Amino acid sequence: MDWSFMIETFVSLVKAIPLTLQLAATAIFLGAFVALALALFRLSGVAVLDWFARTYVFVFRGTPLLVQIFLIYYGLSQFPAVRHTVLWPILREPYWCAVIALTLNTAAYASEIIRGGLLSVPQGQIEAARACGMPRLMIFRRIVMPLAIRQALPGYGNEMISMVKATSLASIITLMEVTGVAAKIISESYRAIEVFIVAGLIYLAINFMLTRLVQFVEHLLSPHLRAPRLMTPVPGEAK
Repeated sequence: MDWSFMIETFVSLVKAIPLTLQLAATAIFLGAFVALALALFRLSGVAVLDWFARTYVFVFRGTPLLVQIFLIYYGLSQFPAVRHTVLWPILREPYWCAVIALTLNTAAYASEIIRGGLLSVPQGQIEAARACGMPRLMIFRRIVMPLAIRQALPGYGNEMISMVKATSLASIITLMEVTGVAAKIISESYRAIEVFIVAGLIYLAINFMLTRLVQFVEHLLSPHLRAPRLMTPVPGEAK
């Protein structure tokens, strides 16, 4: 392997990391709100909302993300009604089409993770909160959501890692994130092995840091699992 070429490739790919992180962070942030809404629809007991959420999850989990990106970027532009709406300045931009596709896709997976977290909250704690006179919104905000987040965090962390890797598909609609820049370098140098090794190491490093961040948050949300601190004896105190 040509190490000098790999170092040059690394320098070129590092410049594309901010776009990769921006795509992933935006999709995860927006997808969390959509996923929470879908999870609440599933648990609402309203047949129409439940049916809508089930259909949404079935469609976006059952079709490839690549197809969804193509349909949003190339498909919507085929309709004159779309091109004459206020949304067209957004839908004609590759970046926002990629964000929309990633958001809708991750929301389908994350909604089931969040729903599982909500269902895992012990019913006894909810009943105790009601007995204390808490209104429903306060119960959801102070009892249900904190416990649900703790239970859903490991699974949601896996979904965030998957979303970072899924940003590589944005290169097919001309976005020059890490994979897009790697493909450009390969087309100029015809040295795919070195380029993809460097690109893979970059994704590995990003997901390693993301994994550590999720573990840190999980540690903060699990005080009952931490080792108890030994009390330091006060000087002069009788043992």
